[in-house]
Parts: sequence; structure tokens; C-alpha cells
Amino acid sequence: MCSKPQAPKAEPLPAVPAAAPRAGFKLPGYRPSKMDQRMLVWSGRFKTADQIPELVSFEMIDAARNKIRVKTCYVIMAGIIVTCMFMVYQGKKSVGRHESLTSQNMEKKARWREELQREKEAAIALSAKAQ
Repeated sequence: MCSKPQAPKAEPLPAVPAAAPRAGFKLPGYRPSKMDQRMLVWSGRFKTADQIPELVSFEMIDAARNKIRVKTCYVIMAGIIVTCMFMVYQGKKSVGRHESLTSQNMEKKARWREELQREKEAAIALSAKAQ
């Protein structure tokens, strides 16, 4: 045989998928706060707060928070759509009454001009009386 000792080949380490959780970082349990308990009930994970165990996994809390976050976004989107429809309705009513921002602005500026004219006339009248 060969006089040189052969070096053992280094085998490549098996690839770990990115999505695989690491066991070393998983918390054994998490004591949910009152708000976390409410979120667990609102998300439908538990029927009542009495059914929630003393220690819950962080993944369960995180899933409940995400579910509440999505539901909140849906409610906000629905509110925005309803508000937009209401504004369109109000705008169409204003057009029917022949109201517009331009006409309101012109009326306001006309009132300002009248007030300024009255103040000038009052100042002239006072100066005339003083003489």
C-alpha cells in the first residue's frame, strides 16, 4: 500500500432549511398578560379567558396577535370605504344645492372686502369729525 496516510475527507454539513425552527431558542412557556388573554379570546383560540392555561407558547400568542392585526385592518378598510361613500353622497348633495368651495371662497372674500370698506369709511368719518 501507500506510504502516505490519507486524510479523512470532510463531509459537508447537511443544509438546514431556513424555515426550520431552532430548538435552542424556543421558549418553554409564556405567561400571557391580560391583553394577551383578550387577544387569545378575540382571535377564537379559546372561548373564555378561564380556559387559557397558565403558560402558553409564544407562537400561539404571536398567531393570535397576527389574527387580531388582520381583523383590525379589515375593519379599518371597511370604515374607510364607508366614509368615502358618505363623502361622495355629501358631495352630490352639495352639487344639487349649487354649493362649491369656489363659491364659498368668493363669498368669504366679498364679505372681507365689505368689512374693509366699512372700516375705511368709519376711519374717514372719525377723521372728518375730529377736524
